[in-house]
Amino acid sequence: MITFEGLEENFKFLTAEVQKQVRSSLVFLKDPTHELYDKIISRDDYIDSLKVIIENKCYSQIHTDSRKLVGDALLNRIRGIQVMSVNLERIADFCGNIVRQTGYLTDHSFLHGYNYEQMFAEIESCIAKILGVLDSASLTGALAICKSEHALDNMYKTIFDRIMDELRTGQNIQNLITILFIFRYLERIGDSLLNIGEALMFVILGERIKIEQFEALQQTLTKTGFAGGVKDIDFKSILGTRSGCRIGKVDQKVSQDPSQAACAEAFGCIYKEGAPPKIATERDNLSRWAEIFPGLVANVFSYNQEADKASLLVEFLPGCNFDELILSADEELLQNALFILTQTVKHVWDETLQPGAFQTNYIEQIRARMDSIFQIHPGFAMPRRGIGGLSIPSTDELLLTCLDVEQNAPAPFRVFIHGDFNASNLIYNHGQQCVHFIDVYRSKEFDYVQDVSVFLISNFRMPVFDRRLRERLNNVIEEFYHFACEFALDKQDATFDFRLALALSRSFATSTRFELNRPFAREMFSRSRYLLERVLQHEGKAPEAFALPTSVLFY
Repeated sequence: MITFEGLEENFKFLTAEVQKQVRSSLVFLKDPTHELYDKIISRDDYIDSLKVIIENKCYSQIHTDSRKLVGDALLNRIRGIQVMSVNLERIADFCGNIVRQTGYLTDHSFLHGYNYEQMFAEIESCIAKILGVLDSASLTGALAICKSEHALDNMYKTIFDRIMDELRTGQNIQNLITILFIFRYLERIGDSLLNIGEALMFVILGERIKIEQFEALQQTLTKTGFAGGVKDIDFKSILGTRSGCRIGKVDQKVSQDPSQAACAEAFGCIYKEGAPPKIATERDNLSRWAEIFPGLVANVFSYNQEADKASLLVEFLPGCNFDELILSADEELLQNALFILTQTVKHVWDETLQPGAFQTNYIEQIRARMDSIFQIHPGFAMPRRGIGGLSIPSTDELLLTCLDVEQNAPAPFRVFIHGDFNASNLIYNHGQQCVHFIDVYRSKEFDYVQDVSVFLISNFRMPVFDRRLRERLNNVIEEFYHFACEFALDKQDATFDFRLALALSRSFATSTRFELNRPFAREMFSRSRYLLERVLQHEGKAPEAFALPTSVLFY
């Protein structure tokens, strides 16, 4: 194995010193002496120095062009060592805090009535495994270190409950609180061991994954009929969604046993993990979409739920995201993709259309997100103002007034919408001449105008300011808007423009939560308010007579 000068050696020294610090702290608790106390405290400085040396070597190597020289695997090892070093140093700090706490005991022998040796044994055992797990790339060993955190939590809970009961007697309060702090530091060492275990998993797998995510992935794979483990697959993170879900691509390693070929469909697939309500809803929506339009969304291979996490394994859909297509494809290819998209969307709307008045909630959607908007852009919270005899309502007042106005223009029908119809959630497959929908968690029966507004503004808000590319975006916006207008005309949707103004206001405003370019975010928020003011000016008139100021769509 290639090693980096001094890095591996210093990491071994650091591990040995921290293990020694843990052992010395246990000896001190059993039989405290001034000499041992001074030794533990002074060793902490040496451990800090070792950690700094390792960090400097790690950062120095990472920031050189070393990937070309040694490859990703060894760079992952460097990154893993850096994370483990930080957590080992933290463990040493906790040991120093533990021995300092004993100074608050009025009677040191009082401590011996509590089983701290069990927690120390678990900690020392885990630290002793680190170097062996790192060198052997033992996934089982890394998992064992991760799981020690749960074992230490359980031990701490037992002691915590006992101390709480004893505190209620009103006796030995100082000693009991001191002992509680000592055990709390031992419990926090468990958190650092979990970080170390997950860093080892990163070195072995080449991907950052938490233990609960690892276990969820393992269980989800098992449900596909795959008899191997995560070590037998390549897992690469794609992205983490704004809803908090983790998404990754799963591929089978080339060297996998041929006996696993029967479940090959589960490879080259997408793994998604998150809160059970969201993942279960996405699973159900995928099934609903498959009934409406077979092939439009990914097939579901397996679903798994454990406690507060759920996971889904679905088909990987080849192709290009629409946002990438818009910015990089040649004009002929883009026009072809837009044609297929609009025809697909029209088919979906036609097939799922349910006539009958349907009340929208665009203003309520804005109001529900205002706190998040103002957290990122506090200056957007416009108070009530007056110019001469003209009164300009505050943002909140404007929204409340428009909330009442919206009630007068229900949608004439509803369809099954995507719910998050961003260009990034649409896949175009040129070879098969089709489009696919992804990330359908928010799909529901609603006003089709919401999907129209989301798609239009997802193009508007792309942070692209090159004139040529901006013209392409404007052309896509214009074409999709005209397509939606033709659909509305065909379905005799007379309030289309009125509802679209509300929906666009919603999309403009809520998009600012994810835009840190203040002038661009201000532009979108101003357009949102402008549309609301136009709607308010129309109050008392028939919604059917409202004309959308289409210039608001283009930048």
